[in-house]
Amino acid sequence: MIRYLTQDEIDKTRWDDCIKHAFNGLAYGYSWYLDLVSPGWEALVEDDYSRIFALTCRSKWGIRYLYQPFFTQQLGVFSRDILNGDVVDNFIRAIPSHYRFAEINLNVHNKIDPRRYDTVAMLNHELDLINSYDGLYKHYSQNTRRNIKKAMTAGVSIFKNLKPEEVIDLFRKNKGKEIATLRSKDYAMLKRVVYTCIHKGLAQVWGAYTEANDLCAGAIFVFSHRKAVFLFSATNAIARENGAMSLLISTFIKENAGSHLTLDFEGSNDPDLARFYKSFGSTEVHYPHLRFDRLPVVVSVGVRVVKGIRKFIRKRI
Repeated sequence: MIRYLTQDEIDKTRWDDCIKHAFNGLAYGYSWYLDLVSPGWEALVEDDYSRIFALTCRSKWGIRYLYQPFFTQQLGVFSRDILNGDVVDNFIRAIPSHYRFAEINLNVHNKIDPRRYDTVAMLNHELDLINSYDGLYKHYSQNTRRNIKKAMTAGVSIFKNLKPEEVIDLFRKNKGKEIATLRSKDYAMLKRVVYTCIHKGLAQVWGAYTEANDLCAGAIFVFSHRKAVFLFSATNAIARENGAMSLLISTFIKENAGSHLTLDFEGSNDPDLARFYKSFGSTEVHYPHLRFDRLPVVVSVGVRVVKGIRKFIRKRI
């Protein structure tokens, strides 16, 4: 039986035990991670926490809805046992009716019928690191190999154990200027997430430095369930010229080659990013983005109009 639980009813010890032993577990699913990215989250729980589903929720204009928190690519049903479409369907149908709207990502093991639900297949890239580095390097694209050599010729050095804010600040000064949806509170949340992961031994922060010892690229990796998630990264104009990010990722691959670890690039549907991740020999995988709209027609149209106006304003800024 699937039960709906409010925040104060969730047994987080049992919850985290389910995530720890879930065949499809991910770091995003732990209660402490959810507490940071979606305070007040609620849940659907089957039996004695054998299967679980986080309800990352908010309320606006008196309307309760589900959303996908920043820095949390996939959630959905996590299970100790293998899943099938009927189980996932049962959880979706168990989402309480007071959630009137939803745009959420399920995980790659959550198979749902696109004829029954409004879904979009989201693209991810993963690279199994079980092979030797030489074996993995053979599958790099010619362009990636050139970028690695370019970075080495330019004297780029790779280091670990940076402070998360160093990478976050590099991003904000560069690509972040183009992204209006990320605000100061979101970057502060990311910083808390990464420091918490570091404290738990689940994160590493890597950086690439120029010959003049200036940080030009950085990446944050989160480890869980034999996966290393490429959670966040940053580059500046120098790195885009000298190939620093290619060298950084290749160095990470080299350090972890031959292990039971999968590098999860965390996306992307963006063609340029997808091409970059693919250039390391990664494999495409897909996970479902689920949307439902239970709002009255008049309200639903109004919400879409407001969202459209906001997008237009952001483009004009």
